[in-house]
Amino acid sequence: MIWLYLISFLLMIIIVFMIIKIYLMKKSIKEIRTKIKEILKSDTNSLLTISSNDKEIKELANDLNKELKVLRKERIRYENGNQEIKRAITDISHDIRTPLTAIMGYIDLIKEEKEESKQKEYIKIIDNKTNELKNLTDELFDFSKTMDIGNKVKKEICCLNDILEECLASFYNIFKERKINPKVEITKEKIYKKLDKITITRVFENILSNVSKYSEGDLKVTLEKEGKITFVNKTTSLDKTTVNKIFDRYFTVENARKSTGIGLSIAKELIKINNGKISAKYINNYLIIEIEFD
Repeated sequence: MIWLYLISFLLMIIIVFMIIKIYLMKKSIKEIRTKIKEILKSDTNSLLTISSNDKEIKELANDLNKELKVLRKERIRYENGNQEIKRAITDISHDIRTPLTAIMGYIDLIKEEKEESKQKEYIKIIDNKTNELKNLTDELFDFSKTMDIGNKVKKEICCLNDILEECLASFYNIFKERKINPKVEITKEKIYKKLDKITITRVFENILSNVSKYSEGDLKVTLEKEGKITFVNKTTSLDKTTVNKIFDRYFTVENARKSTGIGLSIAKELIKINNGKISAKYINNYLIIEIEFD
């Protein structure tokens, strides 16, 4: 009988202990819920602090703090992104307004001008401004389309040698027309990387397109055994300051205004998607763009 009383007493103690433990856990969970709501509502850097000494509750609080830190980073990135979008819209509006204002001005001049030669001159200017406007809208559409592609990449083992050679061949006529003589040094050793061929092709095309607009007659392209790709061309349209900005969205080279600069921004985004790095430097009037993949 004594053993039965002892067992009952022990069970009572255990039950009381469990009830207290459950109560404290519920209290801690309620405390966590309340503090999370406060943190999410307020723009603060504070993290969860709890009074409980329970190991599991502490681990839960630590895990939630980790997620809060990630959420905070995402919020900052989102807010910065909004600022970037606002800035981009302002820049785009300016870019679009400039040729539109010029077109409207020359249309007014044509209405007032009776001399046919002058009218033809104004029409030619309007045609150039219209093409400038079309290029801008095309590149903006191109950018949004490319970013959409970036979310649907399909990586596979690709040969960098083949992709680079195909892209260079596709620009042959453009280079010939603009009197650019490319010097190509591609290693005979085949370089294979796990990449999305469509986006990498797009990267090379954007860089070569940029070269065709700003190069002063030369281009050197190399692919080394380690897989490093380098594009080098002479251009006096840049300087060390502007080179640091050429991968920014909507950056424009004012003294060589032939492009909105979106092309290299696209290249940077797509290189990131393919776990690569792209950089640029300016040495002795030569623009050097380097690409490496993991």
